[in-house]
Amino acid sequence: MSEIILAKKAGFCFGVKRAVETAIETQKKYNKKIYTLGSLIHNNDVVEYLKSNDIYAIEMTDIDKLNENDVLIIRSHGVPKQTIELLNSKKIKIVDATCPFVSSIHEKVKMYSELGYEIVIVGDKNHPEVVGINGWCDNKAIISKNGENLEAVKSKVCVVSQTTEKIVNFEKVVLKLLHKSKELIAFNTICNATSEKQKIAKELSAKVDYMVVIGGKQSSNTTKLYEICKENCKNTIHVENSGEIPVEILKNTNKIKIGVTAGASTPDWIIEEAINKMNENNITNETNNEMADAMKFIAENENAVYTGAHVSGEIIQVSDNALYLNVGYKRDGIIPKSEIEHSDEGLKNLYKVGDTISAKVIKLKDDDNYVVLSVKEIQREEGYKEIKDAFENKTKLTVRVKETVKGGIVALFKGIRVFIPASHIELFHVDNLEGYVGKDLEVEIIEFVDKRRQTKIVGSRREILKKEKESSEKAVWDKLEQGQTLEGQVKRLTDFGAFVDIDGVDGLLHVSEISWGRVNKPADALKIGDTIKVYVLSVDKENHKLSLSIKKLVEDPWKNIEEKYPSGSVVLGKVVRFASFGAFVELEPGVDGLVHISEISHKRIEKPSDALAIGEEIKAKIIDVNAENKKIGLSIREVEE
Repeated sequence: MSEIILAKKAGFCFGVKRAVETAIETQKKYNKKIYTLGSLIHNNDVVEYLKSNDIYAIEMTDIDKLNENDVLIIRSHGVPKQTIELLNSKKIKIVDATCPFVSSIHEKVKMYSELGYEIVIVGDKNHPEVVGINGWCDNKAIISKNGENLEAVKSKVCVVSQTTEKIVNFEKVVLKLLHKSKELIAFNTICNATSEKQKIAKELSAKVDYMVVIGGKQSSNTTKLYEICKENCKNTIHVENSGEIPVEILKNTNKIKIGVTAGASTPDWIIEEAINKMNENNITNETNNEMADAMKFIAENENAVYTGAHVSGEIIQVSDNALYLNVGYKRDGIIPKSEIEHSDEGLKNLYKVGDTISAKVIKLKDDDNYVVLSVKEIQREEGYKEIKDAFENKTKLTVRVKETVKGGIVALFKGIRVFIPASHIELFHVDNLEGYVGKDLEVEIIEFVDKRRQTKIVGSRREILKKEKESSEKAVWDKLEQGQTLEGQVKRLTDFGAFVDIDGVDGLLHVSEISWGRVNKPADALKIGDTIKVYVLSVDKENHKLSLSIKKLVEDPWKNIEEKYPSGSVVLGKVVRFASFGAFVELEPGVDGLVHISEISHKRIEKPSDALAIGEEIKAKIIDVNAENKKIGLSIREVEE
């Protein structure tokens, strides 16, 4: 009778599990063929399972075969920066399932490489994770497995490790660099789960007769588990699944201990299948405690609940302060009122027992033994996806302004902070930002940075208003034609004319087109805000130039001038300007007559201002009318008593 002992922490690690779940969710979302860059995990059984779900692995050489908008998943190992840039240039939809621990290494090597440090990576140079890390420091890293290749290191060195590397190899490299470099920064980036799994496997292999390591032959972390166990137990074997377990183990009737561990890419069902096969071939009706615990571990992890996991459950109780759910786990879940959107309406008005709800795990166990869940965090994740989609596709989002801050306002979208600079709120300068608090605004996302240590989201309303204005202006320009009479509002005054707003389009009313009479400057005849009728003189749609006139809407005062002002008539006029040879008198706007200096007075004068003043009203006799040249001769002298 044999005793089978399963190592704790065997099987799927967080990053691998996350990648597989991401792949399945992505296929359901798009409902079409999905691609992964390289095998998602180093396990043939799982690869076949993914294929059955329309998820296929391709290599870098196959990228050119992809079409625009095809969906490609980046596996947990991560990829070089250049690969991301290549995929973006081809407009391929990227779903990044890089393990967060690996992403953190990318950020470290990028930062320290830019600071002038030489990067050393402890790991296998051909492993996809190491290749990916190297791509974030321009592929200039020195890669050392256990202390080799370090002859050319410089004075400033930053060391990181492949997440699945042995701790002993990392220590060898760091020890050598301590003697070779003047400045050394070392990050032990071996995944805690990997380290713990290796430690447990080492301890277990030292006290069993046989050690079975389950996992893909290409899996780096499984290979390292095998090497560690082999050092303690000479009867250590590496199998991919139950079908590869040797007959001598299956048929062994002696009382032996068999230890079992599995790599991070090995799903629970393969481990369970292997244990069942070994157990059924051993003649025993007993189940030892170790075995019972092992099977319980596997059962619990079939629907694993961990911090960050998405779960669905049925509501089993609704109170004023929380919802209680059955999530198919050994502990029920609780969603506090504070973690539910719109909870101010009352939970009993929003939910009832039997409803199914999705939430995110934010704590595995509280003081009352519940798994703490959050609906808001699910919505925040959805919000981030929507914001990212809006940023990439230049679509609009509706946000609600929460508060004013230095330089702008802060708005919320599904609980996510969006900063809107003051210069991006309107098309004009805004002095009072308080008036926007509590309002809903449509914005475009013009900046989106979502990293582990930095999230920055910037929105712009100005971009939307600008596009709306351009669209509105185009419609107006399409309708504008020469000869139209339109109504507009005076917006600006200059020395040379006035700018008049015609349904959002600026037209120039030149000072010479304001009146038939003499206008020195537009401010003498108009003021900002005046609503006036204008005539369209010309339209240049290509260059967006519009010329307007008020004068054209008024009859030319010189028309039928001889009938209005016959020679010999006596008229009243106003002195408007002087010349050396006489004074000009306005008879009506646009019609001036000249009083020659000799016709001003019976007395001899040197200059017109000796007898007259600007603005003075005088009486004069018309002595000559020339309609063709628009000239009228006047005499004050002839009407003097």
